[in-house]
Amino acid sequence: MSPTEIFSIVNTIALPMWLLMIVVPKWKPTRFLIDYKVIPLLLALVYAFYIFQTLQIGGWMDFSNLASVMTLFTEENAILAGWVHYLAFDLLVGMWILDENKKLGIHQLLLAPCLIGTFMFGPLGFLLFMIIRGIKVQRS
Repeated sequence: MSPTEIFSIVNTIALPMWLLMIVVPKWKPTRFLIDYKVIPLLLALVYAFYIFQTLQIGGWMDFSNLASVMTLFTEENAILAGWVHYLAFDLLVGMWILDENKKLGIHQLLLAPCLIGTFMFGPLGFLLFMIIRGIKVQRS
């Protein structure tokens, strides 16, 4: 399979998980997928495969300066690995938000923008959740 096809597959795997987490976070199948980190583990396997392929093609990756990172991301396999990295880690942050909310009890309507923000913009959704979390903790 080409990296382009794998890109489509990993996006197709991640998107339904986000929808489940936003719409039905307490549903038993959703909780199973969150508790066992099924989708992030699948993404981690894809990530590992493409990182090893990138290492075989270009040797050790240099993250020491911006120019080196830009050069690295001219390689299709490296870009795919980077994208899968984002998908897996953003998903883990979204799962952490839901787990953290078990004890906080923030209403799902307030949580949904945090999850959508984490899905679309990673750290911005996390920041929004931490602000809402801080307000909730202060009021408790």
